[in-house]
Amino acid sequence: PTAVVVAARDEALAADLDADQVVVRIAAQIFGGKAGGEIGGALKNVFAIAAGAVTGAGLGASAQAAMVTRGFVELRRIGAAFGARPETLMGLSGLGDLLLTCSSTQSRNFAYGLALGQGKPLAGLPLAEGVPTAAIAARIATERNIDAPIIAAVAAILDGTITVRQAVTALMTRPLKTETND
Repeated sequence: PTAVVVAARDEALAADLDADQVVVRIAAQIFGGKAGGEIGGALKNVFAIAAGAVTGAGLGASAQAAMVTRGFVELRRIGAAFGARPETLMGLSGLGDLLLTCSSTQSRNFAYGLALGQGKPLAGLPLAEGVPTAAIAARIATERNIDAPIIAAVAAILDGTITVRQAVTALMTRPLKTETND
């Protein structure tokens, strides 16, 4: 069993697509938040690379949970800057997709990050959409003055500016903030 989100500007089209999916026993939800669906769908790949790298580097479940949680904060910040609905980002196309992609070795992006964290060769790995997305997302965050340190770290790792260990050190030595002051 699975659940998917149908994102479309045209609600009638979304409803038609939703009805088609129910026939094959997939729980589909009609969804009107196009910006949130697009942002969630793109950024979850960047965070999946980070989650895979954390796992590959052997940093443990707590480190991975912290990375995914803080990644979701970054996703919400960027989503808000583009007018995404908070309820969309809290749903399947935001948090749901993020959790799945950041925890499954079947995810190409997680597998790419896993190899990265293990120091394995990356050439010949299947397409990982988060690789080109990371640099674009980092640029957008910088241009819009959005605090997105995990996205920036993934982009820097992928372009060879820093290593996974250096990224972890940089993220762990950021100034402390309260949970509500982020």
